[in-house]
Amino acid sequence: MIKVPNFHLSINFSRILYIYLIDRSYILFLLTPILSLNLSINYKHPWSPLTRVKMAYGGLPVAMTGLASASASASTVRQVKLDRESELRIEVANETPLRLRVLNGNAEIFGTELPPEIWLTFPPRLKFAVFTWYGATIELDGTTETDYTADETPMVSYVNVHAILEGRRHRARASASKDSDTSQGPRVIVVGPTDSGKSTLSRMLLSWAAKQGWKPTFVDLDIGQGSITAPGCIAATPIEMPIDPVEGIPLEMPLVYFFGHATPSNNVDLYRVLVKELAQTLEIQLTGNAESRAAGMVINTMGWIEGVGYELLLHAIDTFSANVVLVLGQEKLFSLLRDVLKNRPNVDVVKLQKSGGVVSRNTKVRQKARSYRIREYFYGLVNDLSPHSYVANFNDLHVYRIGGGPQAPRSALPIGADPVANSLRLVLVTSDQVQELIHLVLAVSYAEEPEQIISSNVAGFIYVTEIDMGRKQIKYLSPSAGVLPGKYLVAGTLSWIET
Repeated sequence: MIKVPNFHLSINFSRILYIYLIDRSYILFLLTPILSLNLSINYKHPWSPLTRVKMAYGGLPVAMTGLASASASASTVRQVKLDRESELRIEVANETPLRLRVLNGNAEIFGTELPPEIWLTFPPRLKFAVFTWYGATIELDGTTETDYTADETPMVSYVNVHAILEGRRHRARASASKDSDTSQGPRVIVVGPTDSGKSTLSRMLLSWAAKQGWKPTFVDLDIGQGSITAPGCIAATPIEMPIDPVEGIPLEMPLVYFFGHATPSNNVDLYRVLVKELAQTLEIQLTGNAESRAAGMVINTMGWIEGVGYELLLHAIDTFSANVVLVLGQEKLFSLLRDVLKNRPNVDVVKLQKSGGVVSRNTKVRQKARSYRIREYFYGLVNDLSPHSYVANFNDLHVYRIGGGPQAPRSALPIGADPVANSLRLVLVTSDQVQELIHLVLAVSYAEEPEQIISSNVAGFIYVTEIDMGRKQIKYLSPSAGVLPGKYLVAGTLSWIET
């Protein structure tokens, strides 16, 4: 077990952090063009159109210029004054974008400070909060589903957590040449029920760390949402700069494993195996990089916290050697984890308040959000990407499913025993089964042999649009032109109907 100093939230570092957050040099850092990236973890480059270097701060994306101009002429620009330690909570309208800028003072969105007097354009359906430590005036141009101010937020407790993590990172860096145990920075895992603000808190902690010059690793285990790439995956990526409030997690160098389903219950064994594969790969990479090791990890998890879901949370804590467990929004989960982990002196379980701005979503809304996320992978956030359509013969594609089929014939089993499906068995999709692939999202694996598929990360995804059984051809949408970077494709149940 990794030994690190104990986690004490009783120390109030919020006033110290205020100085960091209002540092004007931060704005200059965000506006500096990205000329080169010295990534702290060397992964295989993703085959994906989502490798972007543009920031929303540079003005309006080309595809949205007309929309924003129409909004400016048809709506009334209004101002909202925020008092210190308050926030403006916004849900952008479903059909039109929203423009926003900071007129005076300092404000941030999920840990990323906004530049002064520069219009930012937020696409439809986006939900976010503009927070200020010392007061600010915000100007809005456009319509919203709802917007309101709130002066009761958990931000002080969140920034206190960041301050403690910052201290641990410095201690880990200082001891890098002495003790491999104490040279490990904080490995933070954020847990809680559905719609408790886990992804938002993860973004804040990552952006604040990047603001201080660290390059923490973001690990996303929430396959239903897909913060890093398409849903149905677990993934990790280094965070080198504060996260763009519009475009989200950067995708210069993600490490992605394809699960293929929207919930772990479809194949719990496979989920465990992929989590272990991801953790082992990261461990190898971090072992040779003292700076990244000291920067640590922030691990976002799913909202399934009962029964098997709770067991999967414990598995993730063990597998990633998490030493800080942040529990959002549920006393029961906090109590359970505190009791289970109390005999591990190097693991701290901390309860945090759920933000009142968290929006609850039903199953239908979640499915819609998943569809938007898949569409964004192929077409971009504001239709700024151009996917390519291809036709391939059945025999040219090798598509596998993971799981299914009996583990052994009934005749080979003891009397009275029933055959059990092998959840990790690779099953080749035959030509007479190809019709089942219509509207599925398939992963392009880096595996060189079929037996390597489970242990291999993926390059990207294609979407099956049409299947011609007569001609034995598949028509699919690809994010990039040219030959697929891998010869093996992986199918699950992740589907999308393009509209």
